[in-house]
Amino acid sequence: MAKGRPTNADTAYKIIVHANGKYRYASTKQYTLGEDGKKTYSYKHWGTVDDKNKFHPGQNFFLAPPAERRKLIFPSGWDLSGASGLSEKKPRGRVAYEADDVDRQYGATWFLDRVAEKTGLREDLKAVFGGNEEIVDDILTMAYYPFLDNLSYNHLSQWQREVKAPSERRLTSTAITRLAQSITEQNRMDLFRQRARRVGKDELCAVDSTSISTYGFNLVDIRWGKNKERLPLRQTVEVIVYSLTSHMPIYYLELPGNMPDSRTVELILTELEHAGFRNLVLITDRGYESLKNLELCIARGQKIITSVKVSQGEPLRLIKSLDMGKGFPEGMSVAPKEGIYFMQRDCEYSVKGNGDNVIEARKYKLNLYFNPFKRAEDQLEMEQAAAEQSQLMDGIVKDGSPVEDVDATARRFNLLSINFGKDKSVRSYEVNRDKMEAMMLTSGFFASKTFGVDFDPLKAKDNYGMRDEQEKMIGLQKGPLGQDRLRTWSETAKRGRMFVCFIGLILASYVRSVHQSSKYLSEKFAAVEDILAEMRTIRCIEHKGRMKFITPFVGAQVEICREFGLDIPEKCAPTYVSKKKSVTPKRGRPAKPKTVTQEF
Repeated sequence: MAKGRPTNADTAYKIIVHANGKYRYASTKQYTLGEDGKKTYSYKHWGTVDDKNKFHPGQNFFLAPPAERRKLIFPSGWDLSGASGLSEKKPRGRVAYEADDVDRQYGATWFLDRVAEKTGLREDLKAVFGGNEEIVDDILTMAYYPFLDNLSYNHLSQWQREVKAPSERRLTSTAITRLAQSITEQNRMDLFRQRARRVGKDELCAVDSTSISTYGFNLVDIRWGKNKERLPLRQTVEVIVYSLTSHMPIYYLELPGNMPDSRTVELILTELEHAGFRNLVLITDRGYESLKNLELCIARGQKIITSVKVSQGEPLRLIKSLDMGKGFPEGMSVAPKEGIYFMQRDCEYSVKGNGDNVIEARKYKLNLYFNPFKRAEDQLEMEQAAAEQSQLMDGIVKDGSPVEDVDATARRFNLLSINFGKDKSVRSYEVNRDKMEAMMLTSGFFASKTFGVDFDPLKAKDNYGMRDEQEKMIGLQKGPLGQDRLRTWSETAKRGRMFVCFIGLILASYVRSVHQSSKYLSEKFAAVEDILAEMRTIRCIEHKGRMKFITPFVGAQVEICREFGLDIPEKCAPTYVSKKKSVTPKRGRPAKPKTVTQEF
């Protein structure tokens, strides 16, 4: 049987005109094979073509990787000047500005651009999106916008008229939605793999989750979510792994709103392994404590620092073995500077591996601490509560009326032993000293467990205390970044928005860490928003046919750049180097140009 004409590999990339009414689309004709082997053809629109055959790029063209763009075969007579501004088509050398004259704010976005470069974020995003700088610029613009102005994305295109952002094309609501929907799980994991290369060995990383209320009522993850803020909104859960060493988040995960923390550990460890994160020391709170998670960490050799409950298990047995007859636990060491007592005990544990293999827990230790001041406060509060309950109960006994609910009354007066009559009236009561002693047994104590690390009790306590930094990072997400509400209605858009928010969170976390570590910045500026406000007055002026120029950096703007280690653009720094040429040449080494410092 004779074969048909062989398929030309370039046919799939040949641009043709697809006319639909008064619109003319530059399209490629592609097909898919059905189960019966038949081909189904469809058009993919890359842009539009006007009557003069000038090509105007569309969303698909902007979002395509440069390698795919280069494969497109355009008709020879078409005007492709509309695509000349793309990253792979930009001419080299001094490029003059050819659009309308503009004067826009630039200082804050210039500052965040430099931070994105310093943290390697721009480089990582280019690797994730195959070198497509247009997508990278769009994502960075979306990440900057809530951090700088905390407004809805509906106003982003208007904001671009007043602020020079990385993206030069108008990001309308439609463009933002399509961009968010184009971000895939592959992009998310590729970003983690890029960031994993920047994480050092034994880097301390805090693990925590936060709930996010959402307006979208069709999202899968909100179906069983219960809003903790008592709003008429469902919620999702976002897990974040935050590096306490580099002061930036390195991983995030979206989960259903009813997912408890203890059920997420295995999923987090699996994804961190798939993304290439190795030798991390994870710090978790008591919400992640469970027998399954303990054995999972032992089986995987995962290094961990976790807080544990003192009211049960090994910590409770150790507390009961201590002698508190002298008012302090005998056998515990004292740390005068911290004002606490501490002790450490080695623990033995083993889990069954594959076959007959047994995995022994390495460096598994229990750390117990005692704060005498906290115990004294608890004792005083308990005695005051017992006195108040007794006073109220005297009134109920004197009145002699029956109570409405016996169980509710017993819960309300939890420090009293109450004797109720058949008519639900209170016959007598007394302070329940046995219950108060049981409650005071663990008062002032707190404990942690470490696995796989050589930390003494005080070092383990200090490292665990660094988790407060992650709590502030979550505050950034729900505050300046405006992620306290999720304003998406589809799964694909939600995935993209969370990706963009994570990018903004990396930038905001780095800025905040430098702000807190710098004495000058922390004293001069109350918050990171004040730093951005100080940089906002720097402007970028672009006139047609001319090179753009940036207004001078003055005052605190210079100090901000110095604290962040950023180089001020040429001609914008307060230092001026003389260009005077010597009239009478002299023998020997030429003198250095004269340098003067201009007024701030």
